[in-house]
Amino acid sequence: MALTATEELDTAMRAAAFAQVRWLSEVHDHLTAVDLKPGFVFSGERIPLINPQRGIFKPRQMRYLLSIKTVYPRPGGKVWYDDQRQVHRQIFQGDETIDYAFMGQDSDAADNRWLREALENRTPVIYFLGIAPGRYQAVFPAFISGWDPKALKARVAFAGAEEGILMPPESALERRYALRAVKQRLHQASFREAVIAAYGGRCALSGLPEPLLLDAAHIVADSDELLGQPVVPNGVPLSKIHHAAFDAHLIGIDPDYRLHVSDRLLSKQDGPMLEALKRLNGGALHLPSRAKDCPDRDRLAVRFERFKSLV
Repeated sequence: MALTATEELDTAMRAAAFAQVRWLSEVHDHLTAVDLKPGFVFSGERIPLINPQRGIFKPRQMRYLLSIKTVYPRPGGKVWYDDQRQVHRQIFQGDETIDYAFMGQDSDAADNRWLREALENRTPVIYFLGIAPGRYQAVFPAFISGWDPKALKARVAFAGAEEGILMPPESALERRYALRAVKQRLHQASFREAVIAAYGGRCALSGLPEPLLLDAAHIVADSDELLGQPVVPNGVPLSKIHHAAFDAHLIGIDPDYRLHVSDRLLSKQDGPMLEALKRLNGGALHLPSRAKDCPDRDRLAVRFERFKSLV
């Protein structure tokens, strides 16, 4: 069936929105309201990507829904990542699709009708998924795959991440595969945010105070089913160079939080960067302010045994 002029315009705008969000996601580890506020430009006009006050958004210039958003709450009197797994439990436990709550109690409200129209027209949308207070991962294309006025919720399915795929997944296998990829991204993003936040945005080895230059290094790899969970005590925030050295077992951390540099590095003489790494030998790990966020000693012991075997 041929598209109407209005639908063709909507499709072109949607492609421009997706291109802008794809670019933003390549530049930033996560997206903030500041990143999203400028929106995108189409035919010389600036069009918003989100409504800061509402989770379901359709720009006035577009025919169909453009984006949905899940906000990560700020628990009162608690550090936000203490209940991180609870907030994301529905996604982690999902099989093919996930729930998305209606706006308010009226299924016929405009926001909720936009969800229904997106279902009926198989419209690809952007899902801004909260990973920390004020921080989002953009997951797209997403599709409204169900709409339940009695339960006041819609169902959301994801498609493959390949650029250009703008059709909803047709089979259960495709839906499961796409949701599994979303779960993995959520694990990685929320783990990074939680670990870096626990240490006040500083590298635990050098004290470098720039979160954009930090990774959340696993102490025990996430492939280990017993100890590899994406929890703060299994992570250490490290700058890119320190992360590489830690992963290569050129730097070790013992269960008493002391630092060890391999003989391979200690024997080299080659400039200030190497000397800075060598000076870490015998030093102490910078620890987070809360004891419950400190690296787990049992996990460090497992990792340190591996370091010693390679020295």
